[in-house]
Amino acid sequence: MLDNCNLCPHNCGINRLNGEIGYCGSPKDMVIARYSLHMWEEPCISGNNGSGTIFFSYCNMKCIFCQNYDISTLHKGKLVSIEEFSDICIKLQEKGANNINLVTGTMYVPLIVSGIKLARKKGLRIPIIYNTSSYENINTIRMLKGTIDVYLPDLKYFDDNLSIKYSNCKDYFKYASIAIEEMYNQVGNPIFDDKGLIKRGVIVRHLMLPSNIDDSKRIIKYLYDKYKDNIFISIMNQYTPIRKLEYSELNNKVNDMEYDELINYAYDLGIRNAYIQEGETQKDSFIPDFNEFNGIK
Repeated sequence: MLDNCNLCPHNCGINRLNGEIGYCGSPKDMVIARYSLHMWEEPCISGNNGSGTIFFSYCNMKCIFCQNYDISTLHKGKLVSIEEFSDICIKLQEKGANNINLVTGTMYVPLIVSGIKLARKKGLRIPIIYNTSSYENINTIRMLKGTIDVYLPDLKYFDDNLSIKYSNCKDYFKYASIAIEEMYNQVGNPIFDDKGLIKRGVIVRHLMLPSNIDDSKRIIKYLYDKYKDNIFISIMNQYTPIRKLEYSELNNKVNDMEYDELINYAYDLGIRNAYIQEGETQKDSFIPDFNEFNGIK
């Protein structure tokens, strides 16, 4: 797969094994920025012990508002072998992680599959979560079948004009919706354990952007029309402007009135399987410290 890389819709077709660099900039080996027990995911993922998050460096999207800019664009991180990756998974399990949470791993899917297989031979038994922007080719998601228990995809935009404007990605909704459908076909309806932790299923995240409520409503309606109560929807208001951007609307936080309107819209549609955010979530304190590779205490 890496000698003709078409893991995402940019379809660069470059040979990463020979050192060629495509749109995302990723090398042939995994680059990991941080691994830790993360407490700020949805309650069914973090629970009391935390989610065993592994943050991958580089990204195949160029969201101008990215909160993980240090790793997506500045590429902080360390080269990690498949063997080392499998050991990180085991270490997170030993520290009590509820799951292994693979954050933005699109560029490394063939390596991740091999690493999870190796980790399972070493005794990995907790659920594997694939946390993604969803800008992926369907064959990439098909490669993950049997490896992933829970899919945690974003659905960022409905309007292609917004995906181009804010993330430099054409046809985002087309590719993301196809990818999410394949995810659902693989893992089916949500299953939880007796502690309320998710063991299997799909949770689709939507990060509301300021002054874009109409696009958010279209996404919420699409998801409910398509999946009803067979998935969970995580409706997020935590957008945090971390630097001055060229589009003035993105230099603001989502206001409470906009967010309440979106939540009421979702409720009126009939959505009940949803997570919402309350309290002060729009802080840069929710952004991990990517100067620390191992965040396990």
